[in-house]
Amino acid sequence: MSNLVERQAWMAILAKASPLQLQEKIKALEPLPEYSFLRPPEIGLTLVRGRAGGTGQVFNLGEMTLTRCVIKLNHQPMITGFGYVAGRSHLHAELAALGDGLMQHPDWSERVQKIVIEPLQAEAIRQQQVKQSQAAATQVNFFTLARGE
Repeated sequence: MSNLVERQAWMAILAKASPLQLQEKIKALEPLPEYSFLRPPEIGLTLVRGRAGGTGQVFNLGEMTLTRCVIKLNHQPMITGFGYVAGRSHLHAELAALGDGLMQHPDWSERVQKIVIEPLQAEAIRQQQVKQSQAAATQVNFFTLARGE
């Protein structure tokens, strides 16, 4: 179960990173192992669902574009990497799939963790903190005065 949770975490980091940042980090790993496509990058739609109030009844919010890619590292044992990203970026989906595959490879996982995953995660946290501080700066506190009738 722990490996599944860890994999979900790094796949989310790869998918949510900007394509330029991800490309820069993956390039720092060169020379990269050879890989081939099991499913080349392709664009499609997915249904986005929501919950009323975050916990209520499920409803269909709409559709969004996503790009997916599946690669196979040309090593033994066969390792398959998956990339699912929002939007229409073939390169982003391919790099996310490559990152997922490399994270599963025992010879590459530690290096990819240090060079790719940790810096991207730190940048995502920094961006989230900036957004939170910007939102907090515009917060308005409303209060009511009780009338003493």
